[in-house]
Amino acid sequence: MTQATTILLAEEGEGFHPPSISDFFPEGLLFVGTPFEITRINLAQFLATAVLVILLIVGTRRMSVVPGRLQSVVEMGMLFVRDTFAHGILGRKDGDRFLPLLTTMFFMILFMNLTGIIPGINIAGTSVIAVPLLLAVISYVAFIYAGIKKSPAGFFRNALFPPGVPPFLYIIVTPLEFLSTFIIRPVTLTLRLLMNMIVGHLMLVLFFSATHFFLLTMGGFWSLLSAGTLAFGLAFTLFEILVAVLQAYVFTILTAVYIQLAVAEEH
Repeated sequence: MTQATTILLAEEGEGFHPPSISDFFPEGLLFVGTPFEITRINLAQFLATAVLVILLIVGTRRMSVVPGRLQSVVEMGMLFVRDTFAHGILGRKDGDRFLPLLTTMFFMILFMNLTGIIPGINIAGTSVIAVPLLLAVISYVAFIYAGIKKSPAGFFRNALFPPGVPPFLYIIVTPLEFLSTFIIRPVTLTLRLLMNMIVGHLMLVLFFSATHFFLLTMGGFWSLLSAGTLAFGLAFTLFEILVAVLQAYVFTILTAVYIQLAVAEEH
């Protein structure tokens, strides 16, 4: 069998199957054809939520002055969110008010992002637009709520008509401020998280599919290439862990910054 024939048969049969956008629209597994249809991505979301809830319950069930390992891990996570996002940006008073929101947001995004590297799941719970969009809407509502709560009469006025700007420039500044503050913020929050998770999934599938293709389908000399694609896949898996943490960090810290801008004294 010639090399060309081998490649042709591989492409027609058990060949290389590159990742595609269809990965993010999987077939239903349960309740197919109903509004409650469950897909593989939904199962990843359920798994991430269940693991997070169980971890928090078990880790805080028997609190003690001298914490055990799990309690120490939970406390470290909580203190990280409090000191970095809440108190670090909003201050103690406002930080305590929004700490539950920021804590939920950070750990929810983190655990759903990490499902993208779990064998057998291999897709992040945040890789469909519904989750990032929901979180962005929550962030948006919290930002507006904080601003109105702080200054009911002046929040929108100061947001759209910044003080110190010559009045004749408001015809330019006000539309830009409206787009930047009330439109672009939730859109960028949504797309930043969504696209990072989509690209991460596509890259991992590309590397490991290529490894399977070269090793088990092509064989021979081509098997040597599988070592390279496998190495790239493992390296990118570590990078994807970093991205999962970083995206949870960025989303949460931007939410905290937006709330801080809303409650700043000039509002």
